Amino acid sequence: MTRNFREKLGEGGFGSVYKGKLRSGHYVAVKLLGNADKNDKDVINDKDFINEIGTIGRIHHVNVVQLVGYCAERSKRALILDFMPNGSLDKYIFKSKNTSSLDWDMKFKIAIGAARGIEYLHSGYDIKILHFDIKPQNILLDDMFVPKITDFGLAKLCSIDKDAVTMTAARGTIGYVAPELNYISIGPVSHKADVYSFGMLLLEMAGVNSVEAKQR
Repeated sequence: MTRNFREKLGEGGFGSVYKGKLRSGHYVAVKLLGNADKNDKDVINDKDFINEIGTIGRIHHVNVVQLVGYCAERSKRALILDFMPNGSLDKYIFKSKNTSSLDWDMKFKIAIGAARGIEYLHSGYDIKILHFDIKPQNILLDDMFVPKITDFGLAKLCSIDKDAVTMTAARGTIGYVAPELNYISIGPVSHKADVYSFGMLLLEMAGVNSVEAKQR
């Protein structure tokens, strides 16, 4: 599918993402947990893998990336996701030489789409899904620049009739994580943590560095 992991799309703390192609001709992104060249169980977090499958597998929304399938073979763990040809939002916010800038109309459409995806996670299903890692790197863009929320490895499920989940450890990315997740004894945390992260993402889109803004 990936032609021996030939084309790498990105890399993060979880492992690497490679471009793949199904027999049908459909392009996919293969998110491999750990190292493609090693059978090292220590680099694979089964809990995060199962969590992400269980969460994203039940979601069907235009602004959330679609799970196509998964692989669990010996120590190999991989998620097969729809391929997003325009990559992640961060490369347009933190513009490099090889990327074009987004005009304000497009930024507005992306912001609205991401907000709709977050709203669906919080209230559009029979259970609340708290993402806990909303940031530009986790907003993917399809061929029409429609935003898709991805990476549910840190997500928590919450009953629709409850306002919060109890947290015992911090999770999220510095600069985007809500203040209540930084306390030693965290306790109950609601969907408002995602709303805070989304606000920091908007600041980034407007050209304000979220880490500096948070320090102020």
